[in-house]
Amino acid sequence: MIKNPFITTVVALVTVGLAVAFNPSPEKHRATIEETTAQRSPVAGLLGIGVLTAFISNYHSVGVASYTTVNDKVVTVGAFGMVFLLKQE
Repeated sequence: MIKNPFITTVVALVTVGLAVAFNPSPEKHRATIEETTAQRSPVAGLLGIGVLTAFISNYHSVGVASYTTVNDKVVTVGAFGMVFLLKQE
């Protein structure tokens, strides 16, 4: 089955446009770091480890997605309005 190239192009452009429009902000990444750290470890939440990590994180955007780093290690990744905290070793 051969798809219409026009429809394929339109769908691809709309998808890329939505990815750019819903790319998570630095604030969304920092809020996710704070909330998820507190959920994973109540002691870390009580000590403010998530707040400190969020404060020192560096936000990077690649247009359709974004990520934050701390000490050159990726901490969060986000796209389409969602942000995920990566498991740290």
